[in-house]
Amino acid sequence: MTRSALFVFAFLLLGILAIPVLLFCMLFGLRETFIVYGVWMMDVGRRVLGIDIEARGLEALEPGRPYVFMSNHESFIDGPLLTTVLDRPLRFIVKKFVLGIPVMGPGMRFVGYIPVEKEGLGAGRRSISRAVRAMRGEGRSFLIFPEGTRSWDGILQPFRRGGFFLALKGGAPIVPVTIRGTYGLMPRGKWLIRKGRVRIVFHPPVPVTGYTPATMAGLMDKVSAAVVSG
Repeated sequence: MTRSALFVFAFLLLGILAIPVLLFCMLFGLRETFIVYGVWMMDVGRRVLGIDIEARGLEALEPGRPYVFMSNHESFIDGPLLTTVLDRPLRFIVKKFVLGIPVMGPGMRFVGYIPVEKEGLGAGRRSISRAVRAMRGEGRSFLIFPEGTRSWDGILQPFRRGGFFLALKGGAPIVPVTIRGTYGLMPRGKWLIRKGRVRIVFHPPVPVTGYTPATMAGLMDKVSAAVVSG
């Protein structure tokens, strides 16, 4: 059995097991418990696929403090891999259709993923406002891919502003993240995942104090430069 076939089998099995876990967690309001199960699923999948991770820089992060993590986006597997190495649960801002996927969608909605109702400036602002409330009120950290979509060639694309508005309004430092190696394992347009090593660098947090929407370009340049440096 190939690694990809074994991964599909394991993912389907764990997905089926996730149904009673989700129902139990929803019954008792155990959001963090369901996140732990989801991260465990991703870690099992990573090991089945033979993906090794080398991560550094986590020691600079304060336990329990909310951050906005901003990473380059080389592959579909970037998000799942990042969740397995971080020492805190993450939330995402996702397109609404993702929340319609059986089991996974209700699970995401339950733990507090923020949907973007539709494309457009107004919808994006409403999603950011919800994320800000979660960050300030519940101390949640968010993972953002500021390029907005996966790279076709592994080269960093221009950043979009949405995640920076979230950091400014939430008052949370930005942690630039560089992930390397995932493009070679699963580039955009491919569905088979190769075995290999992924390197992740968590750069020192960038405070947002003193920045405003008018000076956001300087903040974006600073974060982009940190990601490229990795």
